[in-house]
Amino acid sequence: MRRVIRHALQAVLLGFVGWYLYVHWSDYERVFQVARPQWWALLLSCVLVLVAYVVLIQTWRQVVEAWGERLDFAGAARIWFVSNLGKYVPGKVWAIAAMGALAQERGVSPAAAVGSSLVVQLVNLITGFAVFFIAGARAVEVPAAAIGGVVLLALATIAAPSLLPWCVRGINRLAGREFAVPHLPTRAIYWAAGGTTLAWALYGVAFEFFAIGVSGGAVGGSLGDWTAVFVGPYLLGFIAVFAPGGIGVREVAMAEALQRSGLAIGATSALLVAASRVWLTLLEIVPGVVLLLMRPPARSSSTSSHR
Repeated sequence: MRRVIRHALQAVLLGFVGWYLYVHWSDYERVFQVARPQWWALLLSCVLVLVAYVVLIQTWRQVVEAWGERLDFAGAARIWFVSNLGKYVPGKVWAIAAMGALAQERGVSPAAAVGSSLVVQLVNLITGFAVFFIAGARAVEVPAAAIGGVVLLALATIAAPSLLPWCVRGINRLAGREFAVPHLPTRAIYWAAGGTTLAWALYGVAFEFFAIGVSGGAVGGSLGDWTAVFVGPYLLGFIAVFAPGGIGVREVAMAEALQRSGLAIGATSALLVAASRVWLTLLEIVPGVVLLLMRPPARSSSTSSHR
């Protein structure tokens, strides 16, 4: 029965991915028709994005291990790429749910599987906004209230290992119930912060090379400008729960950011926006679909629980 359910879920994921590509295929065709690529720059941008993925996968592994669990890199990579396909299903919970379910199949406890996913996602948002504010300090006007909100959220996350058990105990006293007191390792926060910050920086460098590759030559602006123009719209697309894969939200925000920063206007801006969607979609979907269709790797003997 479990195998039937897994195959059914795989079919649903592939169906949504196929529908997504079908609906937006005309946009992809226009990009391929008008682009005059510099292939070396495009190839380098793809390599940098894949390196960022490796950093994020290893970051998640370290957060899992902070819970006292073990997960080999091959298994973690498959879980990470396949669960990422959940981004293309309406709603933002599917990727986290898929990551937790697939991790449990590899012998990781439910608390570590789901908890590590949530920690990395939350810290990823915080470090993403921090990178955006710092990188875009020259080109983007950031309200002081927004900076203050991110700082407060970062401080709350740092304090979470101590505050979370205290809050649950308070709820238990008020509700007269005994909810399990969660354990959030401090090391998990540090690993997530370091890894996601590095990944955002790699995304920024990759996007500048991508712009060079798509536009067919050198581009203006600083690395910080290109990083901010990529990271800000990406974050908006991520938090837009109604948009599968951030479609629409990310593109509108990126077009606005490109024009306001002066990095690209008119046809060049439209080309970059459309081409970036093709670029990231292929780099996310192709590995995920391939690994989804492949037989899962055998569980490593070092993958064991420490409960």
